Amino acid sequence: MAFLLNKMGIASNFRAHSQKTEDSISLIRRAYHMEPGPREKALLADDAALKRFKSHKKSVWRLKRVGDVLTLVVVAGCCYEIYVKAVMREEARKQASAAGGSE
Repeated sequence: MAFLLNKMGIASNFRAHSQKTEDSISLIRRAYHMEPGPREKALLADDAALKRFKSHKKSVWRLKRVGDVLTLVVVAGCCYEIYVKAVMREEARKQASAAGGSE
C-alpha cells in the first residue's frame, strides 16, 4: 500500500512540473508576434473565382434573425401548450372531485 501511495505522489509531482513548463512555454510563445509568410498571405487573399460563393453579411444577418424569431415562436407555442394542458387537467380534477363529493 505504501508503494502505491509513493508512486502516486511521484506521478502527481511530474504532472505538476510538466504543467508549469507548458505554461511558461505558452507565455513565451505569446510574447512574440510573427508576420504571416507569403504563402499564408496568398491563402488569406480574396479569390475572384470564389467571390460568388461568399455569403453576404446582410442576408446572413437576416437569416439568423428569422431563425431566432422562429425558435422563439416555437418555444412560446410549446410553453403555451403545456400551460393549457395543465390548466385543463386541473379543471378536470376539480370537476371530478366536485362530482365525487356531491354523489
